[in-house]
Order: sequence, then structure tokens, then C-alpha cells
Amino acid sequence: MSFSDIFKKDFLASYTSENISVMHIAAVLLITAVIAAYIFMVYRLVTKKTFYSKNFNISLAALAVTTAAIILAVQSSIVISLGMVGALSIVRFRTAVKEPMDLCFMFWSIAVGICCGAHMTEVAVVLSLVLTILVMVLDRLPIGRAPMILVANLKESQKEPLFTQKIAEYCKYYKVKSRNIAAGKCNLVIEVRALKEYEMMQELEHLEGVESVSLVSHDGEVTF
Repeated sequence: MSFSDIFKKDFLASYTSENISVMHIAAVLLITAVIAAYIFMVYRLVTKKTFYSKNFNISLAALAVTTAAIILAVQSSIVISLGMVGALSIVRFRTAVKEPMDLCFMFWSIAVGICCGAHMTEVAVVLSLVLTILVMVLDRLPIGRAPMILVANLKESQKEPLFTQKIAEYCKYYKVKSRNIAAGKCNLVIEVRALKEYEMMQELEHLEGVESVSLVSHDGEVTF
């Protein structure tokens, strides 16, 4: 027997196929499914999207269970692990993730699946608890107050300086985001941060040359 044969035999000896019982597989996947259901509930509570995607939330739970099954298969044989690497290398995720929080939950689901599949359930449980506390605390931490969007229609564009002067009396911060002038009339979109919003709207409405004013909130970036 040559040295090459001895090396191959010793190298592959530690990676021989391991028989995994059906009960063991069911137990691992069941524990993963319980933690995945927990991720499902946390995502539903944390997300602030106007249009909640239930399909994406279900995919998070399914992703954790699928990852755990892959890790179980990889542990059974080195041949399967090499084939799995080749198979997964051709998979491309082409759906754009618009929310950074969605990406965080995707990595959370994958990490739980890897930990449970590698028989490190304690790590998956502790990880889930720590991430839940971290996300909840940071989500409720008062970092800054989002400004409001003021939309105004003026009968005459010459009334804009008087209009912005009145806004300055109530707002420490304001910024004109859009200005449209047509047929002598002016449409303004202004980002404002006011403490007495109702009083400001009453004053602006009674200004000469003002047709209408609207104040709406938005979930965009906070301006400091």
C-alpha cells in the first residue's frame, strides 16, 4: 500500500458517513421550528412597514429549518458537504432587500439554523434572547424626533417670504424641500419641526393669500 493510499484512508476515516436516526433529525428540526416561530413573532412585532409581508416572515422561519437540515446533511459525509458547496454556489438571491432590518432577520434565521444543525441549541437560544432584547431596546431608544412635512398652496408666489417668516416663529428648524410656481400660484413642500403644531397651522391658515395648508408625518430619515 502506497503512502498516497494510507493518507487517503486516514484522511477519509474521520469523515465517514454517519447514520443519523429519524428521531434525532425530527428532534433537531422541531427545536429549530420552535425558535423559528419565535423569530416569526418578533419580526411581526418589530416591523414598522406600512405593508407587512407575511410571505417574507414565513420565509424567515422556513429558512432556519432548511439551514438546519443542510447542516445535518453536511455532518453526515464529506462527499455530501462538498456536493452541497457546489450546489449552493450556483444559487443567486436576486430579490433586493430594501429594509436593513429584513437583512438582520435573515442572518438571524440562518444563524439559528446553523447552530441547531450543529447541535449547539444553547447558542441559538441565547442568541435569540440577546437579539430580541437588543432590537427592542434600540428600537425604543429616543435618538431623534422625525420632522413633519408641511404642504402649502399660496395664491401668489410673492407671499412666500411672509409665509416662511410665520413658520420661523414656531420652528427652530425648517427647510424648503420643493417649490412649484405656476400661473402666479405657488406650491411649497417644507420640512418642519414644531412644538406647537396646531397653533402654527391655525396661524398659517389665516394668513392672506394662503389657499390651503397640510401637515403630514413621514417615516424617512431623521434630520438632526
